[in-house]
Amino acid sequence: MSVTYAAVLPVREETVLFLSGLLHTERRRLGTRAGTRSLGCFKQAILVLRWLLDGTRIVQLAADNQVSRSTGYAYLHEGIRVLAASAPSLHSVLLAAKMAGYAHVNIDGTLIETDRCRTPGPTPGVDLWWSGKHDNHGGNIQVITAPDGWPLWTSPVRPGREHDTTALREHGEILPLLTAWTDDDLRVLGDLGYEGEQSTITVAYKKPKNAACTEMQQQFNRAHNAVRAIGERGNSLLKTTFKALRNISLCPWSIGRITAAALVILHIEHDRTT
Repeated sequence: MSVTYAAVLPVREETVLFLSGLLHTERRRLGTRAGTRSLGCFKQAILVLRWLLDGTRIVQLAADNQVSRSTGYAYLHEGIRVLAASAPSLHSVLLAAKMAGYAHVNIDGTLIETDRCRTPGPTPGVDLWWSGKHDNHGGNIQVITAPDGWPLWTSPVRPGREHDTTALREHGEILPLLTAWTDDDLRVLGDLGYEGEQSTITVAYKKPKNAACTEMQQQFNRAHNAVRAIGERGNSLLKTTFKALRNISLCPWSIGRITAAALVILHIEHDRTT
């Protein structure tokens, strides 16, 4: 026996129509004939948004839309793919930040947890996606935020075993673009996880071994941390808005696309990119 109930998706209709338009364009690109899909673009958009926002399981989404589980996954992946393709590039984000008059941007890494595991890493006995820092499996995502913590850009995923500096270096485009953006009036602020790239990213002074920071260094650290900490709002905003980002059961390598898709929806929903 089943029970039918009404539900409300916490997004504007304009957001659903935006994704529906992307899906319509994708179907035209693929040459999909009319009447050959189980769901129209609008209903497919709702399916994708329910998964992203509410973390609704595919089994439930498939049952609600009277499609098979494999079709549900196909619709979901298609929606994620077209959204991620619409995400802004880092170059355009930094250019927009400069035009907006920002004195700095923030960079911070976040772990998007996943229940996928048992992927051998380069070190024997250590799983590729295991993060010792977070004591969980997940993917490392680098997030660039505005001074007020608004998420501007998210990186492709790197395995959770990599620290922020390592993950940053593995993304070949990030450091050169951040270095080109930085000058006497523009800064990239980060935490001590980026101390290996202090020529590009401004970090706090690290306490020397068996010594203490000078009074000037302590004052700098207090000011730096007060400003930089606001940037961590971006990671929190993504994870609190999109329940799917709290634990992803799809392939870990898809975490970057999923996060980028969530970022696009966040920008459209709040009508803000910078």
